[in-house]
Amino acid sequence: MDDRVSEHAEVLVDWSAQIEEGDDVVVNVGPDAHELAVAVAEKLGERGANLVTLYSSGEVMRAYLRAHDDEFDENPDHELELLRNADAVLSLGGGRNTAGTADVPSERRQANRKAKEGVREAYMDSDWVSTAHPTRSLAQQAGMAFEEYRDFVYDAVLRDWEELAGEMAKMKEVLDDGSEVRLVKEDTDLTMSIEGRTAVNSAASVAYDSHNLPSGEVFTAPYETEGEVLFDVPMTLRGTAVRDVRLVFEDGEVVDYAAAQGEDVVGDIVEADEGSRRLGELGIGMNRGIDRVTDNILFDEKMGDTVHLALGRAYDSNLPEGESGNESAVHTDMITDMSEESRLEVDGEVVQRNGTFRWEDGFEE
Repeated sequence: MDDRVSEHAEVLVDWSAQIEEGDDVVVNVGPDAHELAVAVAEKLGERGANLVTLYSSGEVMRAYLRAHDDEFDENPDHELELLRNADAVLSLGGGRNTAGTADVPSERRQANRKAKEGVREAYMDSDWVSTAHPTRSLAQQAGMAFEEYRDFVYDAVLRDWEELAGEMAKMKEVLDDGSEVRLVKEDTDLTMSIEGRTAVNSAASVAYDSHNLPSGEVFTAPYETEGEVLFDVPMTLRGTAVRDVRLVFEDGEVVDYAAAQGEDVVGDIVEADEGSRRLGELGIGMNRGIDRVTDNILFDEKMGDTVHLALGRAYDSNLPEGESGNESAVHTDMITDMSEESRLEVDGEVVQRNGTFRWEDGFEE
């Protein structure tokens, strides 16, 4: 086993999930994430945690959904109680086919998703963390040799997270003090209110209200969105390639959408429910250990020189106590490249120009 697998597990268990003796931990294992699962189980055993393992497979889910009649039971008790009683849920991604559920009808996926809203709430209430084991299927999707991709993953995951947290704290302070964000680039001029919202310094640890490994973004929950935006970073959504998505917002809602490829999927997302026409997240990528697009949102949305916006659900960590944000059964991120001919403004002041933040060398006033 590559020594970095054990290092990955240690970061996940100690830094990201902050596992302590006696914690009840659910580990959700992808088909090709076996090595990481073994290393994680060892770390959990050393720390005296209690372990339950689940198997997560796109092919298994495909078989189930395609055979079902669309009448899904709401929030099955056996699943709900497992998550309600878990202190932490660790998801180890690593499938054999990244498009394993591509031919499941979108209406059936949405019906299943809506039936599991309570299950999803229980999951979100735990100290959940998602990560990915480098696999050949993910390397293929990224267009990289396996050995090259493995190096890429560990460069993104095995970081000095405390140092990066200190760097990202500057962006968090700007957003926490700000009222309005504006994105400007070719085919994009979008404004969003962030008044009264709290930004999350997503430093790959539940201690920072951060639930991805790798992470490396600062995000908040925008509202009152106006204008248009082009998402020019290619991605796969629901097993379908999507390119150059354009959204137009009026009074906070999407009023028009288009895509050079995958427009039907974009439509399914926008029209999923009442909240899916509104933004739930504005995220600013700051992990410069992620230096290329890999068609994996876990990595791509954290990449330096990018901004991502999510249609759908807003995270409670961004909201004042007792306030509800945008609610939806979906949370779908899309990414725009901010490396050239672009600027990010907060209250009229340029915070980032052409991918360079104002506190970095090379920033142009």
